[in-house]
Amino acid sequence: MLAPVVAPPGAGAAGDDELDGAVGETGLLDPHAAASAAHPTITRVAVTREEDANIVVGEESGQGESGKTTEMGRKAMVPYGLYRGYGFVNPHLGKQTGFSVEDLSIVWEALQYMWDLDRSASRGLMACRGLYIFSHATAVGNAPAHALFECIEVRCQDGVEVPRKFSDYQVAVNEQGLPEGVTLTRLVG
Repeated sequence: MLAPVVAPPGAGAAGDDELDGAVGETGLLDPHAAASAAHPTITRVAVTREEDANIVVGEESGQGESGKTTEMGRKAMVPYGLYRGYGFVNPHLGKQTGFSVEDLSIVWEALQYMWDLDRSASRGLMACRGLYIFSHATAVGNAPAHALFECIEVRCQDGVEVPRKFSDYQVAVNEQGLPEGVTLTRLVG
């Protein structure tokens, strides 16, 4: 998971104790649904008996046809996926609620390690592969969020059509292109 997050100054490193510099959306913490970095390929698993897996040659067509397709227990799985999500911190609501930089550091820690504490057979091995925090010098922000998110580019490596592992992707971070008043802290990645 790559999660560029707009956050206040000092949120990723030692700094002020006040939340006075993030571009906010609605709510104090505003996570958004993650989307796949590449078109996911879905593997369907439906065989419950060996004879159902056999390829049957049709009498009329003379061509191979798949075995039974109406078995119970059908499962669809994604062998590998890299998802990119976004989140925002609203410093104005943080000030109103007493939310501190220490509270925010707990959120950063949770985002880094949440998959390690919640294993599931249905999800397989999930991990946070990148956590990037954009901090602003002012409470209204120093740059629009979309311009900051464009500083992090994720694409498949050349020659990879179906990514099956993290190394099949290239993650490029343009730290030199940051607008004035914005800093980038990498917690993961």
